[in-house]
Amino acid sequence: MEDVIILGTGCAGFTAGIYTARANLRPLILEGKQPGGQLTTTSEVENFPGFPEGIDGFMLMDHLRKQALKFGARVENAYIDRVELGDSVKTLFAGERAFESKTVIIATGAAPRLLGIPGEKEMFGGKGVTTCATCDGAFYRDMDVVVVGGGDSACEEALFLTRFCSKVTLVHRRDELRASKIMAERTLAHEKITPLWNSAVQEVLPDDEGKARAISVENLLSGEKSEIPCKGIFIAIGHVPNTSAFEGLIPLDENGYFLPEPGSMVKTAVPGVFVAGDCADHVYRQAITAAGMGCQSAIEAERWLAENK
Repeated sequence: MEDVIILGTGCAGFTAGIYTARANLRPLILEGKQPGGQLTTTSEVENFPGFPEGIDGFMLMDHLRKQALKFGARVENAYIDRVELGDSVKTLFAGERAFESKTVIIATGAAPRLLGIPGEKEMFGGKGVTTCATCDGAFYRDMDVVVVGGGDSACEEALFLTRFCSKVTLVHRRDELRASKIMAERTLAHEKITPLWNSAVQEVLPDDEGKARAISVENLLSGEKSEIPCKGIFIAIGHVPNTSAFEGLIPLDENGYFLPEPGSMVKTAVPGVFVAGDCADHVYRQAITAAGMGCQSAIEAERWLAENK
């Protein structure tokens, strides 16, 4: 039986691995369908502390992996699809395989909702299509960009992008924003933001180098199609937390994110089970905040083991 099993190999998972490994707990880290998490799809990370020149997202995750392994963490590939969370033994199932542990740190992350249109996946990550203005907005300085969505997240993305971009077109399927009143008013009042109502993006169009040059848009009322030239397409229609295997076992909010216990960011209602990163954080969703939660969950797991020998 393991002392600690960590689910996920993003910033939260590997940071938890570093801390638990340095505490001589020999954690077992299980990576799922996307080893390295969402950062592996980001071409360059400029806002992670300690890298003044920026760092490739894949390289950052490789550094974290090597650091965790250096201290004694172990990594296996297994996608957990069923769990049993007993008081003393937590059993995690990956198909026919079973893993037992005294404590579990869940750092399974979240997947951004995508539009499912032609060109989207081909130009995702460094070629024009992204889901994070905070991560990638600075790469589109003095360029025209598009934000897709109509909620608070879309408005926040659009407003953030006005710091860098020359023009932001906000494409929304309805004729008014779903965002909070103050956020909607602030967005629509900004001189750099132009709303495009009752419209849906049909395709991301590439240039000769395979990077985004425009989007094809259809007016949902008239059926008229048009092209909007742009270098960046920021999709802000929400995220899907990777928490389905724990439904009914650990409290989740209405959107499927883990609900930590009051007074803690990482403790759950199940003793010995902790959460970290984007599966529990729908507000900040940054690499550095995920790493911070990974640290917290590791320390809490270490304390729980010491108190429950």
